[in-house]
Amino acid sequence: MIQRPKGTADLLPEDTRIWQYIEETTRILMNDYRFAEMRTPIFESYDLFARGVGNSTDIVSKEMYDFYDKGERHMALKPEGTASIVRSFVENKLFGPEHKKPYKVYYMSPMFRYERPQSGRSRQFHQIGVEVFGSTNPAIDAETIALAWDLLTELGLEKIKLVINSLGQPSDRQRYRQALIDYLEPLSDQLSRDSKERLHKNPLRVLDSKDKKDQELVKDAPSILDFLSEESAKHFETVQSYLKALNIPYEIDANMVRGLDYYQETIFEIMTDSAAFGAQATICGGGRYDGLVQDLDGPETPGFGFGMGMERLVMLIKDEGIDIPSTDDLDVFVIGLGQETNEEVFSMVQALRQQGFSADRDYFDRKIKAQFKQAQKYEAKAILTIGQEEIEKQTANLKIVKNEKVIPVSFEDLKTDFETIFRQATMDTRAIDEYFS
Repeated sequence: MIQRPKGTADLLPEDTRIWQYIEETTRILMNDYRFAEMRTPIFESYDLFARGVGNSTDIVSKEMYDFYDKGERHMALKPEGTASIVRSFVENKLFGPEHKKPYKVYYMSPMFRYERPQSGRSRQFHQIGVEVFGSTNPAIDAETIALAWDLLTELGLEKIKLVINSLGQPSDRQRYRQALIDYLEPLSDQLSRDSKERLHKNPLRVLDSKDKKDQELVKDAPSILDFLSEESAKHFETVQSYLKALNIPYEIDANMVRGLDYYQETIFEIMTDSAAFGAQATICGGGRYDGLVQDLDGPETPGFGFGMGMERLVMLIKDEGIDIPSTDDLDVFVIGLGQETNEEVFSMVQALRQQGFSADRDYFDRKIKAQFKQAQKYEAKAILTIGQEEIEKQTANLKIVKNEKVIPVSFEDLKTDFETIFRQATMDTRAIDEYFS
């Protein structure tokens, strides 16, 4: 039997309800913050990620799905969203004066990384992300972090905490890099194998190691906050003041570095201690990347963004027992009495749908009792019964399930103005009296 690839998942209808809730909530909030959606290809040039994400990162060196196409072009499935958005920003000249600044976009897209599948981590996963281009104002940092925080709280999540840090400017980071190497070299024989490899290639990643021995060794490492320039220190302090003004709680973790080479200045992660993951997990992360547009052949343009894992959001929503608003309510179930009513039932269902109501019917010629059970199973708000007598009179009985009211309604009214009929019929008795008085 052919099965789905390892590290992927089938999203069945009972699960997609949660996904759609996340997506719809995201679109509403993004509009409030004045972000527009952008969609980029699922596969891109390998060089885009080698240059944009960094050859020394685990994503490019170990995890990326790359291949040569039939034209011998080196391609890669998208492992993250920012590089693709920046490539599009440059290629489509969205930095031009005719475009609004800051330029604010969001995306919802599948991503691919070849890694060991585990709870909340798949080989095909999905991200919500945002990117803001054109401003170095620390208000952009704080506002974008606030957007991520607002989205999670709007979804009803509570088991979350915000952690921030600053990587300073490239010159600050270079000075810190050397200080970190100087600190770690005498301890190199005690480092994990991965950290030994990273020590001279990307020493900041040693700070991010999940190995417990590594974590003990870096506890007394120099803090990057001590290497910030006056300008970067002020930028970071201003971001904190804005977060305080918004009453968004946060912690500072000087060992947090993020896993991508393009970050500088403010970085952040939103974490959870939810039992769904078995250990502390990051559900959202991002930061400032002021040099990335230039690295990908664009003009000098600052940027700030984040990525948020949708699979992890789904797990959190389930773990916290958040009630998902129903979006699949059935407005009307149309019952047909006998095969001779099929044509009229078919016509009625379509007429109701064309008026913007959800409608359904029986397709197996069931008896009337079975059709009523089916309507109850679907939790229909109203039941319309059509038999031969109703066809002759061109009038059908409409039952409002909520108040058990049954009213006769002409076919013409049902097919042309069901909204008025339904609204009046669902009013309580007092409201109906007041409506017609």
